[in-house]
Amino acid sequence: MRTPPRAPRANCYAERFIRTVCQECTDKILLHGERHTAAVLDEYIRHFNHHRPHQGREQRPPNHGPATVAPLDGPIHHRKALGSVINEYRRAA
Repeated sequence: MRTPPRAPRANCYAERFIRTVCQECTDKILLHGERHTAAVLDEYIRHFNHHRPHQGREQRPPNHGPATVAPLDGPIHHRKALGSVINEYRRAA
């Protein structure tokens, strides 16, 4: 089914994802062409599906299994994504 133009309620999930990508990623980076845009979006999608918490999934990313409780002590690993636009933090194993 085709989505009618200028009807944001027709496909609310896609509209919300596009808004999130713009706010968290593309509005903060100067894009230099189609290849650069594709590389940036690939990295953001990896972050979105593997690291970013989602409220509807009890603060778990979509590609993670059941919730596990991590100990509060120990070192934390830091990773910069998208040229330091996004920072990811994880507990060391």
